[in-house]
Amino acid sequence: MSVGTKTSRSSWSETLIIVVEALAIAMFVRIFFYQPFNIPSGSMKETLLIGDYLFVSKLSYGYSRFSFPFSPNLFSGRIWGAEPKRGDVAVFKLPRDNSTDYIKRVIGLPGDEIQMQNGQVFINGQGVPKEPAGSFTTWEDGRERTIPVFQETLPNGVKYNVLDSDPDGPYDNTGVYKVPPGHYFMMGDNRDNSTDSRVRSAVGFVPYENFIGRAEIIFFSAKVDGPDAMHWWAPWNWPFDIRWNRFFTLVR
Repeated sequence: MSVGTKTSRSSWSETLIIVVEALAIAMFVRIFFYQPFNIPSGSMKETLLIGDYLFVSKLSYGYSRFSFPFSPNLFSGRIWGAEPKRGDVAVFKLPRDNSTDYIKRVIGLPGDEIQMQNGQVFINGQGVPKEPAGSFTTWEDGRERTIPVFQETLPNGVKYNVLDSDPDGPYDNTGVYKVPPGHYFMMGDNRDNSTDSRVRSAVGFVPYENFIGRAEIIFFSAKVDGPDAMHWWAPWNWPFDIRWNRFFTLVR
């Protein structure tokens, strides 16, 4: 009887050790390598949808204090840093409060001059090619909408799609934004529904230190907006509300 009790206790302790070790490894990976994020807004449609869950690589840009939970003020600047590339989809801390996580695309590098003219991006006086690429149906403002899609090609050859829901949106024509040293100009792919670097009072230029990492891969996605959104009280619909085709999709 005592042998059985000891064996049972030994089994429980071994299981507990395994669980603790697994949690420690998962926490280590989250802090230093890949951190999961979810998409709560439509500012990056159609690249990222509300309800997407993705992994962000912290290795891509090195580490700053914002790379770690609660942003401890242990050091300034970045260590083992690598600069963001034009066209990267990146997560960063909002400069206004240094605590809110934002995700946008890198459009302007330090020293660049960025301007919007009639809905087209200009980088250092050169228009970014913008070609029609079909349409995208989405749920916005309480109704279903079909929005024109365009493909942009950045000077370094990176291609991606953007939405243009309003041909004369409030930030389709702007002055020139001169990106200061050590900062970046970020924009959402859903151009008329994105608060980004075009709005100086809300986002503005993003310091290099504020970058957390580069979005790499979508590992889960579910419909959480619109009339057919997933509801916790209807588990029989869950298999149909999950976007299976977005699993393990690379973020471009």
